Order: sequence, then C-alpha cells, then structure tokens
Amino acid sequence: MYKHFLKRLIDFCLSFLGFIIISPIFLLLWIWLSIANRGSDAFFFQERPGKDEKIFRVIKFKTMNDRKDASGNLLPDAQRLTKVGKFVRSTSLDEIPQLLNVIKGDMSLIGPRPLLVQYLPLYDETQRRRHEVRPGITGWAQVNGRNAISWQQKFEYDVWYVENMSLVLDIKIIARTFKNVLHREGIYKDGDIKSMEPFNGEN
Repeated sequence: MYKHFLKRLIDFCLSFLGFIIISPIFLLLWIWLSIANRGSDAFFFQERPGKDEKIFRVIKFKTMNDRKDASGNLLPDAQRLTKVGKFVRSTSLDEIPQLLNVIKGDMSLIGPRPLLVQYLPLYDETQRRRHEVRPGITGWAQVNGRNAISWQQKFEYDVWYVENMSLVLDIKIIARTFKNVLHREGIYKDGDIKSMEPFNGEN
C-alpha cells in the first residue's frame, strides 16, 4: 500500500507544499547564482536513470561557472566552483530544484540517489535493483556516509532500502538527513567538499 500508492501521494503533497514555502529562497538563490556564475544559467540539467532505468533530466542549482582555459576547455572543477556555489553545495541547497522532479514524478523524496547514465552497463544484477524504485533527493546511503563511503557500501545501502522500504524508515531517513545537513556530515573532508570517485564497475 505504502510502496505502490501512499509514498507517491506523500511525495507530491510534501514537495508541492515545500516548494511553495521555500519559493523565496529558490528565487534568491536563482538570482545569486546567476550573478556568481557570471551570467551563465543558474540551473544544471543532466540525464539520469530513474525507476526501471527510465531516463529523465535531473535539475539542480549550478554551483560552478563555465570558465575555460586558453584552448577553450573548461577549467578543473575546483577552479570553477564559486564561493557562493561552495556554500550552496555544502548546505545541500543545490538540491532544492529537485523538488520539481519529485512533483513531476521522476523522483521521490526518499530513495537511492540517481547516478550517471554511463554507469548503467557496469552494474551487476544486485546493484541494478536500485532502479526498482524512484530515485530520491536523499536516501539510506546518504544518511550513512554519503560521499565518505565506498561504492560497494553505497550499493548495499541502496538495495537494502529497496527491500525494506516503509513509512517509518522514510521518516527516519528524513530526520537523519536534517541532522546531517546541519552538521554537514559526509560533505567535508579536510576542509574541502568531498566528491565520489567515478564508478568503474569495481567495488
């Protein structure tokens, strides 16, 4: 009942209400990032696999500008991450636009994070089970280490969530998400924002 009906209903209602409430912050960040990104778009769009591996476009706030070197190539991420972008990313405010993905039905509030399309051929049968449910803005792996854990641990957490999804578990994940955001757990490493190494099919 919860997995097949109530979860989607709760996702839509909470996301719609939440987006209305935080719309002033949404507009402020839109303007702030547009200025910080030197006129480039304040939003970042990227194709990601969703439920049943259906491809959709995830939307996030863009935390890096489009600065290029003399050859026309984009500079390294660390050089393009603006001060505003670093703040927005470290506080997870860059995830706010994904409420629109939830309202649309591409994502859920809680679920395995949507990864890159290029990883699809690299999954084994167990890892592929993460696509049996809608991807989420936050999830069991995110509240258990986020970028500080290995790919193997991340996939194990994702599949465990698929097998144990419930209203009580989702409430627990939301509570731990707020705690982690406040303490910025799994985000910083030695003063810098953590990033996961690309997945290459090996654990």
